Amino acid sequence: MEAGGAAARMHQHPYYPPGVAIPGWAPDDAPRLRRAPMFVAVMGLIAALAYRQARSSRHAPRVLDRFAASWFSVCGFLHVCFEGYYIYNRTSIAGLQTPLAHLWKEYALSDSRYLTSDVFTVCVETITVFAWGPLCLLTTISILSGSPSRHVNQVVICTAHLYGVALYYATNWAEQRFLGTSYSRPEFLYYWVYYVGFNAPWVVVPLVLLYDSYVQVGRAFGALQDKVERRKNH
Repeated sequence: MEAGGAAARMHQHPYYPPGVAIPGWAPDDAPRLRRAPMFVAVMGLIAALAYRQARSSRHAPRVLDRFAASWFSVCGFLHVCFEGYYIYNRTSIAGLQTPLAHLWKEYALSDSRYLTSDVFTVCVETITVFAWGPLCLLTTISILSGSPSRHVNQVVICTAHLYGVALYYATNWAEQRFLGTSYSRPEFLYYWVYYVGFNAPWVVVPLVLLYDSYVQVGRAFGALQDKVERRKNH
């Protein structure tokens, strides 16, 4: 009876697909979104500080440069701290009662793979935490310092973000299309706002910044080529 009761409790959760096993899951002891405003405020503060620092730097004269510094600083925070928390607690997060665990359990309503230690999700998040997070912070520093490596870093991290989101969407779509397995609840909030909306910036912004890097690198090589041609002519 106890084993049956434990199994029943294991499936008494709101996640999709219905009946998916989430070992150790426990209902939250407080409203999940109670700490969300504070979390958003922290991201806003990080973005504002990075923008202010970029504005006072002679190496970020354009609004786009200042935005990029803010963007990559926020990405670095999310990758290293928020997603790092997930990786560290991935096997027990479903039962934790910390503010960050509450936020992860709320987001998992749009993708339950985060509560089942899904191999793909864990691998992608591990790479994100240990590679893309530090590179985001390095890119922020390169923007503020005017480093020649700025656009190299920017191209690499933007490409990584686009590739990661493409895989994230594609694997979910493929399993739903060919296996009939959906990891997201069907409500508008969870599918369109959380799953689609929260990840969409990592498609739009990298595309904009990649185009900017393309233009800036093209101009730099064009100026170099003109300089070489002038030397040849003299």
